Parts: sequence; C-alpha cells; structure tokens
Amino acid sequence: MNTDIQHVNGHPRPIDPANPTWPPPVNIDRPGVNTGRPTVNTRRSGGKSGDDGGKKPSAATRLVSLARERYTFVMSTDARPYAVAIDGPNLALPLRGKAGVRQRLARLYADTFDGDVASQSALADAMTVLEGIAEDNDPVPVHLRVGSTPDGRVVVDLGTADGRAVVVSAGRWEVVDRAPVLFRRSGAMAPMPVPVRTPDGLARFHSMLNMDESAFRQMAAWMAAAWLPDIPHPILTCKGEQGTGKSMTAQMAINLIDPSPAARRSQPRDEKAWSRQAFTSWALCLDNISTIPRWLSDTLCKAVTGDGVVDRALFTDDDVVVLSFRRVLAMTTIDAGALAGDLAERVLMVELQLIDGNRRRSEEELDAAFADARPAVLGALLDLLAGVLEVLPSVRLDSMPRMADFARVLSAVDQVTGWQTLPDYLAASSNVASDALEGDPFGSAVAALVEQAGTWTGTAAQLLEQLQPPGGVRPLDWPKDATRAGGKVKRLAPLLRSIGITVDDTQRSRDRTRHKLLILTRTDPEDTSASALSEPDQASLWLEEPPPDLDDLPPELY
Repeated sequence: MNTDIQHVNGHPRPIDPANPTWPPPVNIDRPGVNTGRPTVNTRRSGGKSGDDGGKKPSAATRLVSLARERYTFVMSTDARPYAVAIDGPNLALPLRGKAGVRQRLARLYADTFDGDVASQSALADAMTVLEGIAEDNDPVPVHLRVGSTPDGRVVVDLGTADGRAVVVSAGRWEVVDRAPVLFRRSGAMAPMPVPVRTPDGLARFHSMLNMDESAFRQMAAWMAAAWLPDIPHPILTCKGEQGTGKSMTAQMAINLIDPSPAARRSQPRDEKAWSRQAFTSWALCLDNISTIPRWLSDTLCKAVTGDGVVDRALFTDDDVVVLSFRRVLAMTTIDAGALAGDLAERVLMVELQLIDGNRRRSEEELDAAFADARPAVLGALLDLLAGVLEVLPSVRLDSMPRMADFARVLSAVDQVTGWQTLPDYLAASSNVASDALEGDPFGSAVAALVEQAGTWTGTAAQLLEQLQPPGGVRPLDWPKDATRAGGKVKRLAPLLRSIGITVDDTQRSRDRTRHKLLILTRTDPEDTSASALSEPDQASLWLEEPPPDLDDLPPELY
C-alpha cells in the first residue's frame, strides 16, 4: 500500500512508486500566465468544428436539411403553408402548431444528433425558411374530410393514422390506402370506421330514430349528398318536442358524415368564434337553437353557399389570413318561427315524433347500437352516393327551387331508389316558410294587408303607418322607421313569395321626391312540383311580372 504523499495545490496526493514525479509539479516551465496556449478564437479540430477544420452547420440549417429529406412543401389556395410526407399518407401538415412539422422536427433532431436539443430560435428560423420554400410552388387545393378529383370522383378521408380514404365514382366505391387528393386534419376530427356492404344498413339506422319514412328518406338523401363537396347543402333541422331525441339524431347524422369528439356545438357568441369552429370541421351541429340573431342567420346562410372571413394575421400590421369554407350544417330547434326568411329557404326540416315510454332506450344502449351499425350504415350511404353520381349528369328539373343543386341530387336519389324525396322536400320547405312567416309579427301583418287589398302600392313610410301591430303594442323587432321597414320587407320577400305574395321595390314615384315604392301583389303560390326527366324552361326562370302602370298609382304619390 502506497503511503508516500505529495502535496499538490495544497492537497495531499499519493505518489506512484514507478513514477515519483507524477503528478508533475504545477505551473513548472510556465513563465507567464496563459503562455503556451493557442491563440484565442483560432479554429481547432474536433469539438464544435468539423474534421476538416470548417465551421459546423447551425441547428437551423440541420433542421431545414432534415425537413427537405422527408417532406415536400406546398401552399394551399388560401395561402397557408403545409408539409407533405414523401413516404407517408397524402396529408397536409401545418408547419406550426401542436400537430405540425415543427414539433416533429424537434424530436427528429434530438433522435438524429444524440439527444442534442434544437433551440426555439433555431426552430423558428427553420420554419421561416420552409415557408419560403412552400411559396415557390403554385397553390394547391387542400381538403377537409371531403374532396373531389378532376375527373369527378368523390374522396372521403377516413381520418385514420395510415391515411386511408374512400373513393366514390359512378356506380361504385372502394377503400384505398392513399388518398388521391390532399387532405388536412384538425383536432376536431375523429376517425371513421371502414364501411362495409350490407343490404340492411339504412334499415338498421332507421330503427334507432323516431321519425316517419318520409322524413328518414329525406335525411338519408341529405347525408349522402353531404359528401358532395361542390354544392350548397341545406341545413338539416331536427324539430320536435322535448324528449323526441332531436340532439341524439343530429349527433348521429353528423358522426356518420364527419365524426368529431364534439359533434354538437353551442351557439357561437360572435362571427369570429363561428369561423374558428367552421374551419376545423366539414360538418357540425348547433344544438338547442331557440333564437337566432340576425348576424348568425346571415352567417349560416353564407356558410351554406360558401363563406370567407378575412382577418389580420397575428403579430403583423398589414398581413391578413383568410378562412374560406362551405359547410354541412345541422341544428336542433323546437320552434321554426326562429328562422329568418333567407335562412328558412336553406333548411331541410325533419320532424321527430314523441318517443313512447316503452320504446325509449338509454343513451348508453343507443350509443352501443349505433357503434355496431356504423360500418353498415356508412356502406349503405356510400352505395346511395355512387348511384347518385351515376345518374346525376342526366337529371333535369322543370323549375329550379332555391336550393337547386340539392334538388337535383334528391331527384337523382328518387331515380335510384324509387323514393319521393324531392316532392316531400319541396312541400316541407313551403311549410317551413309559412311557419317562419307566422313567427314574425310584421310579416304576418304585411301578409294580412295584401290578402285583404289584393295589391298594395306605396312607400315604406306609408306601409309602416298603415300596419298596426297585434294588440296595439309594437314588438321589439317591429321596424322603428321607414328605412328599417323597407329593409324588413326585402328580407321577408322569400317567405312572402312562398305564400303567393310578390315584392317589387324597383319602381319610384314620379314626383320630385322620387320615393322608392313597394308594390305588394297577391298571386298564386309557386308550383313546387319538379320533374327529373324534362329540360328546364330557361325563359320561365327569368321572366318577371310586368310592373303596374305608374299612371294608376294613388294621387298622393305624385
């Protein structure tokens, strides 16, 4: 055992008998401080320098290199950059965000470089470079849940991790491993089960609902049409008393089309909140709607036909972001009188019947039955859509109702199945308009005035003066002045037309004031019959009733 001790820097150190001078004396042969050390900041081999003496690539450079090896970068038509895996599903991944490429690159960097962690600034620099790469390419369409190919096939994203999709063409459908169009995903999406072909899929679904055959067939046609991405879809409106299962029916319909952890949503508080909800889902349901403010009514109408919201980009003064979308919507309500005139023309109303106590099932039992039937129901709806795509190009209507594209789809459904969904839908639409008009006191007063007079002509101020509110007390939504009265009549025009009252506001008085005139005329209600076999009469779509002779106007208007 070594007992010899040498003191080094004030600490005892054992002496190696084989090498008594070890450890060497401290600072021997060092006449000055730091002499003998290489010049400060000179390049050294090893460490953070390359083997060739060059500077090591920065973390941001390495991140960009890793990304370009594994992804291609595209810009969507709404100016959003995305990454698409070269050897993976045909999915558009956002560059930033929780499920974006930034997070994946951070983990890949740590795995590649022995646990080294990329800094936030390096990741931010890399994302900026990748966004620039995406801008070099022409914009491409990026779809959410549903898309279409240039040759007219419909593609439905199953939402699974492997990127499988259903491709529907005329007369057939199939499940493919890689979607032929580019899809994006959102946190509001859930995967769909793989559909199966069975003869009783729709019958199994109908057995879970308490609605008559006519209402169910209209809803089934609506669900098949919901996968057509390029047409407006009426808002499926489930109406009924409390306890009729409205919410559960709407939820099951939405979860068949576009499953979501939150298929039912509360009424949004403003337009921005609504646009954020709509941007993340292809189909969604607004539950328990009792009153609809004007801004929401207008917003829902635009979402049916196609809407866009432009807002300032975060942390910028002059850059903007665009949210553009057309959505498939459902809602539940007790009273159709809450619908405004233009919104009432864009709904498909299905009424649910009261559930008998001996037929009522628990929600847990109904969820289990629905989960078991979903693959078969999906297969049946895809069969229906494939049949529609086969006959739709030859469908012609005698007259074009408000939702003309959807009416053509219903006519195609009737050809494929032998149902009567189109006549039933047109008849139900007339009833919805009548109910909505009855729910508007001012509209009801206008209708009563024209029914009594046959034709009424005058200014908005004269109309407001002549109409008397029910009970002599003006409701809160009664127009307060002539300007609001004229606008109200214009908004009520679709509902008035459905009961046979036309509104013409294109004429003006001949006196010096040139007041705008309202000409309200009672006519026969519109014919709601439609045929799928005859060519449309284009002249009937554009010819209007000739305006009345201005010489016959009351003298007080001159």
